[in-house]
Amino acid sequence: MNNVVPQRAIDATYEQAASDEQAASFEKAASYEQGTYDGEQLDLADRHALRRVAGLSTELEDVTEVEYRQLRLERVVLAGVWTEGDLRDAENSMRELAALAHTAGSSVLDGILQRRERPDPGTFLGSGKARELRDVVVETGADTVICDGELSPSQRRSLEDIVKVKVIDRTALILDIFAQHAKSREGKAQVELAQLEYLLPRLRGWGESMSRQAGGRVAAGAGIGSRGPGETKIELDRRRIRTRVARLRREISAMKTARDVGRSDRRRHQVPSVAIAGYTNAGKSSILNRLTGAGVLVEDALFATLDPTVRKAQTADGRGFTLTDTVGFVRHLPHQLVEAFRSTLEEFGQCHLLVHVVDGSHPDPEGQIAAVRQVLADVDAHQLPELVVINKADAADPEVIARLCARERNAVVVSARTGAGLDVLRERVAELLPRPEVEVDVLLPYRRGDLVSRVHADGEVLTEEHVAAGTHLRAKVLAPLAGELAPFAV
Repeated sequence: MNNVVPQRAIDATYEQAASDEQAASFEKAASYEQGTYDGEQLDLADRHALRRVAGLSTELEDVTEVEYRQLRLERVVLAGVWTEGDLRDAENSMRELAALAHTAGSSVLDGILQRRERPDPGTFLGSGKARELRDVVVETGADTVICDGELSPSQRRSLEDIVKVKVIDRTALILDIFAQHAKSREGKAQVELAQLEYLLPRLRGWGESMSRQAGGRVAAGAGIGSRGPGETKIELDRRRIRTRVARLRREISAMKTARDVGRSDRRRHQVPSVAIAGYTNAGKSSILNRLTGAGVLVEDALFATLDPTVRKAQTADGRGFTLTDTVGFVRHLPHQLVEAFRSTLEEFGQCHLLVHVVDGSHPDPEGQIAAVRQVLADVDAHQLPELVVINKADAADPEVIARLCARERNAVVVSARTGAGLDVLRERVAELLPRPEVEVDVLLPYRRGDLVSRVHADGEVLTEEHVAAGTHLRAKVLAPLAGELAPFAV
């Protein structure tokens, strides 16, 4: 039988591929014109390419499959303790935990919720509920339990002894997501620092493996002067972690210097800055893309953005400013992360305006607002002028939108997906940014075109006239620029 493919079939295949590529380019161009293009999204493709594979075991069941095993998608059961608020708040917290688990690449099989005045100091849930959790784990075939709270080392150990599978808490889950998504050198260092500080008090010895000591006669018979209890393996691990933490702190401090230089340069030139803050997955990156065409990663997942992005933008009257997109916040954000990301979060304290993005379609937007403001207070950024942006208006309940607008006096309703309300947002940002107030009347020689350019970029030109001696300008500028223009006053 002849297996040669006819030439015309090959030509047709190439023509189809070319038409598909052309259609994709046309679609991309159209999205550029409509302002809906979110970048190449290569980061998103890379991130999804590393997902765990469902149904494949990590245990060695047969020696013949050694070379064919792949990492299994973790099958998890959620466990929460409801101590305050109403049932809706507790269920929303569990839904958020399920979304976090999904973002980390896990499959959520079941969940239990226990009503208590306070978590049990021994097993977090209580011994009876812990045994019920063990039955659920056995029935579903789960390999991990995720608790909606921060477990003490003893609680985690006791719960693992009962359920017989790995137990992690909300803090460890968030740290795992950050470790997966961090890309920049600074972001990776900050996440590693937070993970090590979380791990240090939770090191656990397994039987005799952590009790090895290098003292006494065991130490290669070194004799007098070398005898003693030596250093156990767990003590050695703690010392190594402390050494690594100290090194990471030095590295992050050095990186902070470069960030401070960039901020001081913007302050010296009096460039107004706007920081976008908000709950994770509220749509901050989408709004940044809409306003500036930044093309940063957008994904319907928690903590899609970890590394800050700074982009230039302009108001309708030509005034330039910077827009900074930063990491999103979440309820009970681990304090290790707040401390590790403090140099990044300092972007908030240096800005002129805070754009606080809220997901209007979320079941508890008021709770999101409160959580974000709590973190802002922790980094001393709660005194900044704040513009609340209620996003996802196309998917939100109109009654919820009305309630939020009544609660937040300085609020704008937008939809980053459809573009509704973005013009109003641009106008409000322009109104709230500092305006040039010092009026100058100067004659700038033609060799000082740099000053003319800065007046146009950072000030408000009232009149401009080109004469034989140079450019005659009447304008309103900020105080530092007015000082540089003083020698040329008319």
